[in-house]
Amino acid sequence: MEDNKKIADTSSGDLPACPVETTLTLISDKWKVLILRDLIPGTKRFGELKKSIGSVSQKVLTSQLRQMEASGLLSRKVYAEVPPRVEYTLTELGYSLKPILDAMWDWGEKYKKAQSSNE
Repeated sequence: MEDNKKIADTSSGDLPACPVETTLTLISDKWKVLILRDLIPGTKRFGELKKSIGSVSQKVLTSQLRQMEASGLLSRKVYAEVPPRVEYTLTELGYSLKPILDAMWDWGEKYKKAQSSNE
């Protein structure tokens, strides 16, 4: 939990010198990458994210979303309704990670293909 607070409190002066390490500091959690993947097509409500991601707990998902909001990767909009409706959308900064996720997708596809041809 201390690491989560550290990430949320990181200012630009406290970021690692290495750009790769900076990126990993912001998206190094499995759930954050899956949240990014699921928000690239567009805005989603909390329940939609939880369902599309799968086995993540509500507490962990909430924590990850808050960290990503604090880092400027996504925005959160709360509607004054009963029950409250909350929507999450990638910011321009968050959406700028799309080429990285696309590269991860391509690499994963090639890896899976190579593994299946080795069997």
